[in-house]
Amino acid sequence: MNRIIGIDSKLSLDMKNVTGDSSLMLAQPYHLYVERVDPDRNMARFYTLAIEPTLFGTPRLLRRWGRIGTLGRTMVHHFEREEDAVSLFLDLLRERRAHGYQVKRIEALARG
Repeated sequence: MNRIIGIDSKLSLDMKNVTGDSSLMLAQPYHLYVERVDPDRNMARFYTLAIEPTLFGTPRLLRRWGRIGTLGRTMVHHFEREEDAVSLFLDLLRERRAHGYQVKRIEALARG
């Protein structure tokens, strides 16, 4: 408890989860980087996907694409459930693979 005179709070600052908020965290973060390079067509493209938690603990899917060597463009999708984010992640991966993109790096790291 706050015991300093002049402070009207009777609540401890160390209480855990007094608001009933859920502590949503992703089971594991997902990161993908794919490229499509065709020198004959002067094509050098990249596409990245990442599932990350927001500040509120809900999952978001971050997409980035463009010419290799540039920052590219970005699009963010917000979800209530991690399963929905993973589903879109896998759909987009299949779509990129169908267009000739090759996986260069993929990470699915379990949290300890």
